[in-house]
Amino acid sequence: MKRSYAVARFAGTVCAAITALLICSAAATAQTSDPAILAADHSFVQAVSRSDRGALAGLLDANFTWTDVNGKSQTAAEIARAVPKPAISDEGRAQVRDYAYGPVGAVQVHSGRLHTLRIWVKRPAGWRALVYQEVQLRDTPPPAAAPATGADCVNPCRSLPYQPKTANERAVVTAFTALETAVMARDAARWASLIGDEFAALSSNSDKLLDKKTRMTELAESRMAGLIPLPLVTARMTELGDVIVMESQHQPERGRPLQVTRLWVQRGGGWIETLSYQTTIQSAPAVGQ
Repeated sequence: MKRSYAVARFAGTVCAAITALLICSAAATAQTSDPAILAADHSFVQAVSRSDRGALAGLLDANFTWTDVNGKSQTAAEIARAVPKPAISDEGRAQVRDYAYGPVGAVQVHSGRLHTLRIWVKRPAGWRALVYQEVQLRDTPPPAAAPATGADCVNPCRSLPYQPKTANERAVVTAFTALETAVMARDAARWASLIGDEFAALSSNSDKLLDKKTRMTELAESRMAGLIPLPLVTARMTELGDVIVMESQHQPERGRPLQVTRLWVQRGGGWIETLSYQTTIQSAPAVGQ
């Protein structure tokens, strides 16, 4: 199994190419690993593979959610009663990337069109899984489409139906609305200033994993198929130091809602997004169709 490890940190103007998904810039990342996160993640994978409810329960945060490839979300209590089958059954054949951000760790597993995200948070009792999310990419390119929010993008470009609880949450809301505004305006440079070099975006509505460079190119060429600003319905933020995990649901004007997980990191004096996993909730009714 090939693993890449990165801890985000400001590195002045020193730039090094780390992986094919990382792009050189002043705010670089460094290869490293946190053995405690990796040990907990290994135990999680083993417990799931054996359907060991007892072992798994001891690894889950109280606010844990499991979102499967069809967008069905379950809580820690529900998982403790019946362990779901993972979409990627054999991670030995997959590409696994691990990123550590102080009290938060992100494990990304890529296997063909199937992708899994596991987010770990450091609690007094140790590392606990906060998010497990699966995404299956389309097998064909999605049709090009104008942003579903319309020409006058209020939610999520100017305001969100979410009341921040802390100064950091307010800063993330500001960064998020600025990011979505940049997407609407096809402003690749502005968008890039709010995105980490290790950025990865996956959506049930897209046919490919997007890194920072690819997404910038798409914005510059006004191609928005698969990943467009969508109105926010609900959100939950988990703040740990300079990192915020943002879990949210979004409802397009046409189609089914999406369950989305984003990771925000304070870096270089501002907040940037380092990942976005978007899974269509297949059980929800489609609207506008």
